[in-house]
Amino acid sequence: MSISIKGLSHYYPNGKRALTDINLEIPSGMFGLLGPNGAGKSTLMRILVTLMEPTEGQIDVCGYDIRTQRKEVRRILGYLPQDFRFFAKYKVREFLEYAAALTGMTNSSERGKAVDAMLEQVGLYEARDRYAQNLSGGMKRRLGIAQALIHKPQILVVDEPTTGLDPEERIRFRNLLSEASSKDTTIILSTHIVGDISSSCTEMAMLNQGQVMFRGSPAGMLKETEGKVWRMQVTNEQYAEINQKYAVISTIPHGLGWDLQVVAKESPGYGAVSYPPNLEHAYVYFTEIRDKE
Repeated sequence: MSISIKGLSHYYPNGKRALTDINLEIPSGMFGLLGPNGAGKSTLMRILVTLMEPTEGQIDVCGYDIRTQRKEVRRILGYLPQDFRFFAKYKVREFLEYAAALTGMTNSSERGKAVDAMLEQVGLYEARDRYAQNLSGGMKRRLGIAQALIHKPQILVVDEPTTGLDPEERIRFRNLLSEASSKDTTIILSTHIVGDISSSCTEMAMLNQGQVMFRGSPAGMLKETEGKVWRMQVTNEQYAEINQKYAVISTIPHGLGWDLQVVAKESPGYGAVSYPPNLEHAYVYFTEIRDKE
């Protein structure tokens, strides 16, 4: 395994527990970390990239102990945080040159070739002389991934990379990540967007309230949700009753009432019939339903 996490917990100075006894084995390839905002994903990412120290537990990254071998871990890491910022004075190519130099690429000729190749790869070569701060949101994310990949890291961590992007840029960004993943590279994609996981990752974990709720494949997560999704046609009055008791996923007008999809452990009645789950249904089941009475 590329990353082994055992008994990881983290408390903030105010006493708030952000992570509770996390145990994960993360293999090479694209690995998805799914969960709502506030689930602890960003805390886990910051610990993995050595920006925070865990309160408890052990983490092994490609054979390095994250507590005692931080420099070695940093050499093999690439990181694109959710709140990535550019220096206003730099143009696109200048910024990537600077980022490459920081990774230890000291030969200016080789560094220049690597920068140009990376700009081509992320589709920014034609924009190389534009100021980074003036790029569109999608182009900024592509430049962000370029700086994270420029030194060919073994581990790449990206935190909520597609938030705010339009559908075309989201697809383009996911394709960039897929192209960068290989048997020798681990990419951890942390997101609350179900579509990012279902279209990119064969292995994943679901995090909620600082705990691992699921570990496996998207298909395995769907399997655990079978028999928990229900479809029914109800009146306006019935809809008001159902909406107070159950997690309603889909509402489509139907005659004088509604065609509903509901996530629940057992049939809610109202003529409900079982319905095949998708990953969005599974997400709701694991975050809102499974562990509740």
